[in-house]
Amino acid sequence: MTTPTLSTDISLFDKCRQYIRADEVKARGLYPYFKPISESEDTVVVIEGQKRIMLGSNNYLGLTHHPRVLEAASRALRVYGSGCTGSRFVNGTLDLHLQLEAALAAFLGKEDCIVFSTGYNANLGLISGLVGRGDVVFLDKLDHASIVDGAKMSYGETERFNHGDLAGLERKLDRCRTAAGKMVIVDGVYSMEGDIADVPSLVRVCKRQGAALALDDAHSIGVLGPKGDGTAAHFGLTDEVDIIAGTFSKSLASIGGFVAASRSVINFLRHHSRPLIFTAALPPSNTAGVLAALEVIQTEPERREHLWENTRRLAEGIRSIGFDTGPSQTPIIPILIGPLDKTLVLWRKTFDAGIFTNPVIPPAVPPSQCRLRTSLMATHTSEQIDYCVETIGRIGKELGVI
Repeated sequence: MTTPTLSTDISLFDKCRQYIRADEVKARGLYPYFKPISESEDTVVVIEGQKRIMLGSNNYLGLTHHPRVLEAASRALRVYGSGCTGSRFVNGTLDLHLQLEAALAAFLGKEDCIVFSTGYNANLGLISGLVGRGDVVFLDKLDHASIVDGAKMSYGETERFNHGDLAGLERKLDRCRTAAGKMVIVDGVYSMEGDIADVPSLVRVCKRQGAALALDDAHSIGVLGPKGDGTAAHFGLTDEVDIIAGTFSKSLASIGGFVAASRSVINFLRHHSRPLIFTAALPPSNTAGVLAALEVIQTEPERREHLWENTRRLAEGIRSIGFDTGPSQTPIIPILIGPLDKTLVLWRKTFDAGIFTNPVIPPAVPPSQCRLRTSLMATHTSEQIDYCVETIGRIGKELGVI
């Protein structure tokens, strides 16, 4: 059987034939992506036949293996089957979806909520659904790609401001006084930096300028807030933030996403959000698992306390041996390296030593700011964290990066 090749007379494929960067990195043994996990035991995964400490997951509360979550997902499979085979708009809405939406709205302190099939779709649906012709959406330059793509998909204009530069944001808002509608949307916790959005200042700016404020709480749910209810609650400003979006793929241990807001906003999105209307509904097992995870977040607050204990232990350890962790304030702890090659070599040696981290390289960050992204779980042990600190520190010194 012959292997098909790209036709040489189709110019569209020129870029594909010319792309060799990934193959070059693979040839050096430094390619870090698409590593297949063959087994998972919470904080330990098996990759290439070796057990490794998972220090690169967004499973902040360690709920992917919680017995209540697994049982709820298994029970839903038996009752509803494996999938909805249709969109929420037509034949794919389950009573489980409605239960989850009500539970999330109550948890987040909002009137209503709508569930999407992915967190990515939630931001696409929120922004493209609300921002129309004549409207303007304002993005922090470090906002997640789903926010950027949602803005591109909308019919409105997009303005971007420097990370955390709220004076710059206000100047841009002020220049758009004639806009039909204005939305500011930022990450509650920034996924590559680990810092927290300045929600009090954002609220003040948006109120002065008549702009809606939306937070993407993908990395905040289960982590920040008095009951794990996110960034707005962390600052005591739930009522002042208009829209809260997020994903189920982090603390809620599944896949899917949501948008929570006033009843009128959610009702509008139900009937105008293309990523909702034209995407198959979240499967029953995932929906039931998220419902169970949401209950665990509220009934086992000690998990969040342990997560923060682990965060302090790793952050203090990494800093004490000479690494720069940037502005991180959360369980996302970047280890700043700088040059691309040294970052990939540090990743490889750390990986070989039994630790899984995420190398972050251009275009996700500038060429001089390459890093290893680490993130904690509530279920990491002190021994695992100490081993990671000691090992990363030893390898860092061998490579001359500290």
